Amino acid sequence: MKCKIAVEQNLTPVKDYLTGKGYQVECINFNDQSFTKLKDYDAIVVTGLKNDFLGMQDTMTGAAIINATGMTPEEVEKEIESNH
Repeated sequence: MKCKIAVEQNLTPVKDYLTGKGYQVECINFNDQSFTKLKDYDAIVVTGLKNDFLGMQDTMTGAAIINATGMTPEEVEKEIESNH
């Protein structure tokens, strides 16, 4: 079974690629401060600007946090698979 992935809204190419590969992908708006759903994901894909968005990420979610800055969608998928 493929992972459940949260993707920052501005990472549409990553979202589209992962969806096409069979992952369950949802866009997340990290500006709305609703972090309660993050525990439901296996991985969270963000840009470098949002890399520290959780502060205490390890206490809020066990998900892998992937900084997609400079990465292709294929590289993001490889990172997801290596952390899963």
